[in-house]
Amino acid sequence: MAVSLGEPRTALLATALALSGCAVQGAPSYTLFGAYFPAWMFCAAIGLLGAIIARAFFEAAGLAYILPFQLFLCASIGVCAGLAAGFLWFQP
Repeated sequence: MAVSLGEPRTALLATALALSGCAVQGAPSYTLFGAYFPAWMFCAAIGLLGAIIARAFFEAAGLAYILPFQLFLCASIGVCAGLAAGFLWFQP
């Protein structure tokens, strides 16, 4: 049994909707030292900085020996910081 897409207009509409995210503008990027850096790199750096700050805070507060799974905790804090930076920075 063959599957039919229906009319050619339906296939054309489906293709147009699938490709509507591709824009001529390109990805958000910033010029830094003469090179283009994608915006996600800055968000990743903010996330890494957030994880390092969280680890330093846990060490200073004495929570480093109490909290279990510190690697996952600091990594999740870093991911949350990076995602928050991306959502706040590139909000339309």
